[in-house]
Amino acid sequence: MGPSVSSPDDHRGVPGLSDARRRVETARLLARSRASQGEARERYENDVVQLNMGVAGDVARRYRGRGIADEDIDQVAYLGLVKAVRGFDPTRGDDFLSYAVPTLRGEIRRYFRDAGWTVRPPRSVQELQARVTAAEGELCQHLGRTPRASELAVHLDVPLALVMDSLNATGCFSPVSLDAPRSDDEAEAPHERLGELDPAFASTEARLALQPLMGALSPRDRRIIELRYFENRTQAQIGADVGVTQEQVSRLLSGILLKLRRSLAA
Repeated sequence: MGPSVSSPDDHRGVPGLSDARRRVETARLLARSRASQGEARERYENDVVQLNMGVAGDVARRYRGRGIADEDIDQVAYLGLVKAVRGFDPTRGDDFLSYAVPTLRGEIRRYFRDAGWTVRPPRSVQELQARVTAAEGELCQHLGRTPRASELAVHLDVPLALVMDSLNATGCFSPVSLDAPRSDDEAEAPHERLGELDPAFASTEARLALQPLMGALSPRDRRIIELRYFENRTQAQIGADVGVTQEQVSRLLSGILLKLRRSLAA
Protein backbone atom coordinates (compact mmCIF):
# COMPACT_ATOMS: atom_id res chain seq x y z
CA MET A 1 0.00 0.00 0.00
CA GLY A 2 1.64 3.23 -1.08
CA PRO A 3 0.87 6.69 0.32
CA SER A 4 -1.54 8.73 -1.79
CA VAL A 5 -3.12 12.17 -1.76
CA SER A 6 -6.80 11.94 -0.95
CA SER A 7 -8.06 15.37 0.02
CA PRO A 8 -6.87 18.97 -0.02
CA ASP A 9 -7.68 19.57 3.64
CA ASP A 10 -5.43 16.93 5.26
CA HIS A 11 -2.45 17.99 7.41
CA ARG A 12 0.21 15.51 6.38
CA GLY A 13 2.36 18.05 4.54
CA VAL A 14 1.96 20.92 7.02
CA PRO A 15 5.31 21.68 8.74
CA GLY A 16 5.25 22.26 12.46
CA LEU A 17 2.01 20.37 13.04
CA SER A 18 1.69 19.91 16.79
CA ASP A 19 1.61 16.45 18.32
CA ALA A 20 -1.80 17.15 19.81
CA ARG A 21 -3.27 18.18 16.45
CA ARG A 22 -1.69 15.15 14.77
CA ARG A 23 -3.21 12.83 17.35
CA VAL A 24 -6.67 14.37 16.89
CA GLU A 25 -6.44 14.21 13.11
CA THR A 26 -5.13 10.64 13.23
CA ALA A 27 -8.00 9.55 15.45
CA ARG A 28 -10.50 11.22 13.10
CA LEU A 29 -9.07 9.56 10.00
CA LEU A 30 -8.89 6.15 11.66
CA ALA A 31 -12.50 6.40 12.79
CA ARG A 32 -13.56 7.23 9.23
CA SER A 33 -11.47 4.39 7.80
CA ARG A 34 -13.16 1.86 10.07
CA ALA A 35 -16.55 3.18 8.96
CA SER A 36 -15.60 2.85 5.29
CA GLN A 37 -14.84 0.04 2.91
CA GLY A 38 -12.85 -0.56 -0.25
CA GLU A 39 -11.02 2.35 -1.84
CA ALA A 40 -12.44 4.88 0.61
CA ARG A 41 -11.00 2.97 3.57
CA GLU A 42 -7.67 2.64 1.81
CA ARG A 43 -7.53 6.40 1.18
CA TYR A 44 -8.12 7.17 4.85
CA GLU A 45 -5.43 4.66 5.87
CA ASN A 46 -3.02 6.23 3.39
CA ASP A 47 -3.73 9.62 4.94
CA VAL A 48 -2.91 8.25 8.40
CA VAL A 49 0.36 6.84 7.08
CA GLN A 50 1.31 10.17 5.47
CA LEU A 51 0.34 12.09 8.59
CA ASN A 52 2.58 9.97 10.83
CA MET A 53 5.60 9.40 8.57
CA GLY A 54 7.53 11.89 10.68
CA VAL A 55 6.91 9.69 13.72
CA ALA A 56 8.21 6.68 11.82
CA GLY A 57 11.29 8.67 10.83
CA ASP A 58 11.93 9.64 14.46
CA VAL A 59 11.76 5.99 15.55
CA ALA A 60 14.04 4.88 12.69
CA ARG A 61 16.59 7.59 13.54
CA ARG A 62 17.30 5.95 16.89
CA TYR A 63 18.58 2.83 15.12
CA ARG A 64 20.98 4.50 12.71
CA GLY A 65 24.71 3.98 12.82
CA ARG A 66 24.49 0.28 13.69
CA GLY A 67 25.66 -1.23 10.41
CA ILE A 68 22.41 -1.01 8.42
CA ALA A 69 21.88 1.62 5.71
CA ASP A 70 19.71 4.52 6.90
CA GLU A 71 17.44 4.17 3.86
CA ASP A 72 16.74 0.52 4.70
CA ILE A 73 15.87 1.34 8.30
CA ASP A 74 13.52 4.11 7.12
CA GLN A 75 11.76 1.75 4.72
CA VAL A 76 11.29 -0.86 7.43
CA ALA A 77 9.87 1.80 9.74
CA TYR A 78 7.41 2.97 7.07
CA LEU A 79 6.36 -0.62 6.47
CA GLY A 80 5.81 -1.00 10.21
CA LEU A 81 3.69 2.15 10.13
CA VAL A 82 1.49 0.67 7.39
CA LYS A 83 1.07 -2.51 9.43
CA ALA A 84 0.21 -0.47 12.53
CA VAL A 85 -2.44 1.50 10.65
CA ARG A 86 -4.02 -1.66 9.30
CA GLY A 87 -3.88 -3.46 12.63
CA PHE A 88 -5.06 -0.66 14.92
CA ASP A 89 -8.51 -1.05 16.45
CA PRO A 90 -9.99 2.32 17.55
CA THR A 91 -12.61 0.52 19.67
CA ARG A 92 -9.83 -0.53 22.07
CA GLY A 93 -8.46 2.98 22.53
CA ASP A 94 -7.95 6.16 20.56
CA ASP A 95 -4.18 6.63 21.17
CA PHE A 96 -2.75 5.34 17.91
CA LEU A 97 0.89 6.19 18.72
CA SER A 98 0.93 4.07 21.89
CA TYR A 99 0.17 1.14 19.59
CA ALA A 100 2.20 2.24 16.55
CA VAL A 101 5.56 3.10 18.15
CA PRO A 102 6.12 -0.37 19.70
CA THR A 103 5.04 -1.89 16.37
CA LEU A 104 7.64 0.19 14.51
CA ARG A 105 10.36 -0.72 16.98
CA GLY A 106 9.48 -4.39 16.70
CA GLU A 107 9.68 -4.30 12.90
CA ILE A 108 13.07 -2.60 12.96
CA ARG A 109 14.49 -4.96 15.58
CA ARG A 110 13.18 -7.94 13.65
CA TYR A 111 14.89 -6.65 10.54
CA PHE A 112 18.17 -6.25 12.42
CA ARG A 113 17.82 -9.75 13.81
CA ASP A 114 17.04 -11.37 10.47
CA ALA A 115 19.13 -9.38 8.01
CA GLY A 116 21.59 -7.21 9.87
CA TRP A 117 24.16 -9.63 11.25
CA THR A 118 27.28 -10.45 9.26
CA VAL A 119 28.41 -12.63 12.15
CA ARG A 120 25.35 -13.98 13.95
CA PRO A 121 25.69 -14.30 17.75
CA PRO A 122 23.07 -16.14 19.86
CA ARG A 123 19.60 -14.63 19.78
CA SER A 124 19.76 -13.71 23.46
CA VAL A 125 22.80 -11.55 22.70
CA GLN A 126 21.12 -9.97 19.68
CA GLU A 127 18.02 -9.03 21.65
CA LEU A 128 20.03 -7.65 24.57
CA GLN A 129 22.19 -5.34 22.45
CA ALA A 130 19.42 -2.81 21.88
CA ARG A 131 18.64 -2.75 25.62
CA VAL A 132 22.32 -2.34 26.48
CA THR A 133 22.63 0.57 24.04
CA ALA A 134 19.62 2.34 25.59
CA ALA A 135 20.85 1.64 29.12
CA GLU A 136 24.29 3.06 28.33
CA GLY A 137 22.69 6.36 27.34
CA GLU A 138 20.58 6.49 30.49
CA LEU A 139 23.44 5.63 32.83
CA CYS A 140 25.86 8.01 31.11
CA GLN A 141 23.57 10.90 31.99
CA HIS A 142 23.02 9.64 35.53
CA LEU A 143 26.65 8.75 36.34
CA GLY A 144 28.41 11.37 34.27
CA ARG A 145 30.67 8.70 32.75
CA THR A 146 30.55 5.53 30.70
CA PRO A 147 28.88 2.78 32.78
CA ARG A 148 30.73 -0.40 33.64
CA ALA A 149 29.45 -3.75 32.43
CA SER A 150 28.53 -4.68 36.02
CA GLU A 151 26.44 -1.51 36.33
CA LEU A 152 24.64 -2.29 33.08
CA ALA A 153 23.91 -5.81 34.34
CA VAL A 154 22.39 -4.47 37.57
CA HIS A 155 20.41 -1.81 35.71
CA LEU A 156 18.97 -4.34 33.24
CA ASP A 157 18.69 -7.15 35.82
CA VAL A 158 20.49 -9.63 33.58
CA PRO A 159 23.60 -11.79 34.16
CA LEU A 160 26.94 -10.01 33.81
CA ALA A 161 28.18 -12.67 31.39
CA LEU A 162 25.30 -11.93 29.01
CA VAL A 163 26.07 -8.20 29.11
CA MET A 164 29.74 -8.94 28.36
CA ASP A 165 28.74 -11.11 25.39
CA SER A 166 26.51 -8.32 24.11
CA LEU A 167 29.27 -5.73 24.40
CA ASN A 168 31.79 -8.03 22.75
CA ALA A 169 29.39 -8.62 19.85
CA THR A 170 29.62 -4.96 18.86
CA GLY A 171 30.62 -4.81 15.21
CA CYS A 172 28.96 -8.08 14.25
CA PHE A 173 26.49 -6.13 12.11
CA SER A 174 29.23 -4.85 9.84
CA PRO A 175 32.79 -5.96 10.69
CA VAL A 176 35.62 -3.76 9.43
CA SER A 177 37.37 -5.23 6.40
CA LEU A 178 40.99 -6.24 6.95
CA ASP A 179 41.77 -4.41 3.72
CA ALA A 180 40.16 -1.17 4.89
CA PRO A 181 42.51 1.81 4.47
CA ARG A 182 44.04 3.43 7.52
CA SER A 183 41.92 6.27 8.93
CA ASP A 184 43.34 9.61 10.05
CA ASP A 185 43.21 8.67 13.74
CA GLU A 186 44.68 5.18 13.32
CA ALA A 187 48.38 4.40 13.45
CA GLU A 188 47.92 1.13 11.52
CA ALA A 189 45.46 -0.35 9.04
CA PRO A 190 43.55 -3.48 10.26
CA HIS A 191 45.74 -5.94 8.33
CA GLU A 192 48.89 -4.34 9.77
CA ARG A 193 47.77 -5.27 13.29
CA LEU A 194 47.62 -9.00 12.53
CA GLY A 195 50.25 -11.19 14.13
CA GLU A 196 52.67 -13.29 12.12
CA LEU A 197 52.59 -17.08 11.99
CA ASP A 198 54.10 -18.53 15.17
CA PRO A 199 56.87 -20.95 14.15
CA ALA A 200 56.01 -23.17 17.12
CA PHE A 201 52.35 -23.49 16.09
CA ALA A 202 52.94 -26.56 13.89
CA SER A 203 54.52 -28.48 16.77
CA THR A 204 51.86 -27.59 19.33
CA GLU A 205 49.58 -30.52 18.49
CA ALA A 206 52.50 -32.95 18.60
CA ARG A 207 53.62 -31.62 21.97
CA LEU A 208 50.12 -31.98 23.41
CA ALA A 209 49.87 -35.56 22.12
CA LEU A 210 53.31 -36.55 23.41
CA GLN A 211 53.00 -35.00 26.87
CA PRO A 212 51.06 -37.86 28.51
CA LEU A 213 53.21 -40.45 26.69
CA MET A 214 56.40 -38.85 27.97
CA GLY A 215 54.99 -39.05 31.48
CA ALA A 216 54.58 -42.81 31.07
CA LEU A 217 58.26 -43.37 30.22
CA SER A 218 60.76 -44.51 32.81
CA PRO A 219 62.93 -41.77 34.33
CA ARG A 220 65.97 -42.96 32.36
CA ASP A 221 64.14 -43.10 29.01
CA ARG A 222 62.61 -39.67 29.61
CA ARG A 223 66.05 -38.29 30.48
CA ILE A 224 67.51 -39.68 27.24
CA ILE A 225 64.75 -38.03 25.17
CA GLU A 226 65.22 -34.71 26.96
CA LEU A 227 69.00 -34.75 26.46
CA ARG A 228 68.75 -35.69 22.77
CA TYR A 229 65.84 -33.60 21.53
CA PHE A 230 65.57 -30.72 23.99
CA GLU A 231 69.24 -30.12 24.88
CA ASN A 232 70.72 -31.40 21.56
CA ARG A 233 73.34 -33.54 23.32
CA THR A 234 75.45 -36.05 21.34
CA GLN A 235 75.07 -39.78 21.96
CA ALA A 236 78.44 -39.80 23.73
CA GLN A 237 77.31 -37.03 26.08
CA ILE A 238 74.02 -38.80 26.73
CA GLY A 239 75.84 -42.05 27.52
CA ALA A 240 78.07 -40.29 30.00
CA ASP A 241 75.05 -38.69 31.66
CA VAL A 242 72.96 -41.84 32.09
CA GLY A 243 75.84 -44.31 32.53
CA VAL A 244 75.72 -46.34 29.30
CA THR A 245 77.88 -46.62 26.18
CA GLN A 246 77.34 -44.63 23.04
CA GLU A 247 76.20 -47.77 21.17
CA GLN A 248 73.66 -48.50 23.89
CA VAL A 249 72.32 -44.94 23.61
CA SER A 250 71.59 -45.52 19.92
CA ARG A 251 69.67 -48.74 20.63
CA LEU A 252 67.84 -47.17 23.57
CA LEU A 253 66.74 -44.17 21.46
CA SER A 254 65.45 -46.44 18.71
CA GLY A 255 63.47 -48.49 21.25
CA ILE A 256 62.03 -45.43 22.98
CA LEU A 257 60.94 -43.84 19.69
CA LEU A 258 59.32 -47.07 18.55
CA LYS A 259 57.40 -47.25 21.81
CA LEU A 260 56.19 -43.66 21.42
CA ARG A 261 55.08 -44.23 17.81
CA ARG A 262 53.08 -47.31 18.80
CA SER A 263 51.45 -45.41 21.66
CA LEU A 264 50.47 -42.56 19.33
CA ALA A 265 49.06 -45.00 16.80
CA ALA A 266 47.01 -46.68 19.48
